[in-house]
Amino acid sequence: MNLTFSKYTWLALCLTFFVGHAFARQTPTKPNIILIVADDLGYGDLGVFYQNLRKQNADAAEPWLQTPNLDQLAASGAMLTNSYCAAPVCAPSRASMLTGVSQGQANVRDNQFDKALEDNYTIANVLKAGGYRTAVIGKWGLQGLSKDWPAHPLNRGFDYFFGYMRHSDGHEHYPKEGLYRKPKQVWENRTEISKDLDKCYTGDLFTAAAKKWIIEQQKRPFFMFLAFDNPHAVLELPTQAYPAKGGLNGGMQWLGKPGSMINTANGEIDSYVHPDYAQATYDHDHNPSTPPIPWPETYKRYATIVRRIDDQVGDLIQLLKDLKIYENTMVVFTSDNGPSIESYLPKPFAPNHPTFFNSFGPFDGIKRDVWEGGMRTPTLVAWPKVIKPKQVIAQPNISYDLLPTFAQAAGLTVPVRVDGVSLLPILAGKGHVQPSLIYTEYFEKGNTPDFSEFDQQHRNRKRNQMQLLRLGDTLAVRYDIRTAQDPFEIYLINKDPQQVNNLNKLPEYKAFQMQVQAKVLQLRMADTAAKRPYDEELIPSVKLKQVEKGLAWKTYQSYSTWIPQIDESTPIVSDRVAANGELMVYRGYFLAEKDGAYTFELTTNGKAFMKVHSINLIDADFNYQPNNPKQNTLHLKAGYHPVQIFAQSVKGTAAPTLQLKVNGQKSNLADLFYQEK
Repeated sequence: MNLTFSKYTWLALCLTFFVGHAFARQTPTKPNIILIVADDLGYGDLGVFYQNLRKQNADAAEPWLQTPNLDQLAASGAMLTNSYCAAPVCAPSRASMLTGVSQGQANVRDNQFDKALEDNYTIANVLKAGGYRTAVIGKWGLQGLSKDWPAHPLNRGFDYFFGYMRHSDGHEHYPKEGLYRKPKQVWENRTEISKDLDKCYTGDLFTAAAKKWIIEQQKRPFFMFLAFDNPHAVLELPTQAYPAKGGLNGGMQWLGKPGSMINTANGEIDSYVHPDYAQATYDHDHNPSTPPIPWPETYKRYATIVRRIDDQVGDLIQLLKDLKIYENTMVVFTSDNGPSIESYLPKPFAPNHPTFFNSFGPFDGIKRDVWEGGMRTPTLVAWPKVIKPKQVIAQPNISYDLLPTFAQAAGLTVPVRVDGVSLLPILAGKGHVQPSLIYTEYFEKGNTPDFSEFDQQHRNRKRNQMQLLRLGDTLAVRYDIRTAQDPFEIYLINKDPQQVNNLNKLPEYKAFQMQVQAKVLQLRMADTAAKRPYDEELIPSVKLKQVEKGLAWKTYQSYSTWIPQIDESTPIVSDRVAANGELMVYRGYFLAEKDGAYTFELTTNGKAFMKVHSINLIDADFNYQPNNPKQNTLHLKAGYHPVQIFAQSVKGTAAPTLQLKVNGQKSNLADLFYQEK
């Protein structure tokens, strides 16, 4: 074992600790946090991201959408112009976002709709541990397929649930009338209430429920996940214009009367078109000499729905102002993936075609693509007390960065399993953040759309197994993957947002190609429910110059019920072993003497966590029962593989004990690992 720690290093770390915690000292009151996620809203659908540019161009052949309230939200805080969803379809995207892990480590992948979200740390239970009241309102779809719904939101850290439980229910926006399919079920906690929801348009319903819940919160900070089900699926229209003013005494109101639950539950369902679009025309043939024609019905509907989301967000912001809590509320608006062609409209309406408004923005790709149009999201963050207005943040980030961002805002540590990084320093102007891990993997049968707006190489192309990894401004992507050796296409994404100029055959990118092919194997765990052609590929080792036997270790203070991430600001205790809830972190390299499968088994009397490369190999943290062996298997290439083992003692006890077996053989930790000289 080895520990070298000079007094100068100690001083530097102490200074870093105090600087890193300056933010917490300046904002002693924990903020309320509201996360609003639209369903299938494209990067290009918001005014500030793309539609205002179309309006400025004033091309009669290029109609535009308007989102005045969201534009104002952007002006009051930050636009994140390089923000990615975790996956290009809703279930895996939302699962990764809620748990803070990438699609290389999440338990919901591909099109696993209604699969139970794993029982582990979520945004909700992390914030709940910090004293927050928590609610999810809207679409869930992560409850599990068995009748008892093991991953009901109330079982994943939420105190309150109101909305659609099943994924497919979110295709319908009048739950009782069921215009497109049979009526759907809406739940309040564990009670089904759809019989009382006459003429309730879901966007209005969820907004009214959200306002009611916010008003009921007193004293304690709150976290609300508002998961809209629009503009996804059936492009149904509201019953009437959005109620005026918004906020405490205007906008959507919860009436609570069966048959008249909200103040727009009257009039004619599926009838209201926003007046800005009702008579809208466009130059359909790009010929100014011919008369313009009306927008097709589909796009009047789409524009009205997007504008309705804008009204709903504006209503919520006004409520926060009326309640005098706006200044200390962090509001995040984003989407779960790119725009969709799925409108499920009855005849004579045409299928939704995102090219009418170029909902994908300046990119190629739509929902279910890992091209930028399927992955980029229109993300806005406002927190007037902390975030300066009119910021444009170009640093790449991804939706599973939200869990650590919210945790830091609440003054909490981040669970060690989380792949995301906190964006708070850059949002608050307090310094730089670590680079985000921008990674996804996804499988989808069929081909990409044959849109004339897309580059020819992206049109009508087989999807199948897909993968994306962004490192800095260089993005690697591949479609129809057959083997781990299939080359990635490589793009300088800031200079080439449409991904037209593939650099992968240039000699200067040969080393980068090898780096990416290795890294995507070093950051993921295979999932038997979402098989990949590279699942059993040998994970590349790293090169070391000189090594010696043993592990380096340090002991840290720990204030969490979970094993926290460790960085330069984490207080170090000394060179003694951990006790009374403290944390020991071992670092070294495992030597795989030959290519093959290696099964690691870990047992502890406290809590523990083991990473190999960036892979969450063994999780003996969340709800871990002491002295219960946990194991997992990796396919390793011969050579050295970096390992971190976190061991947290139980409060009131001595040092944690660890027992590690490799392929069934028990060994002393110091004998199993090496460190670099």
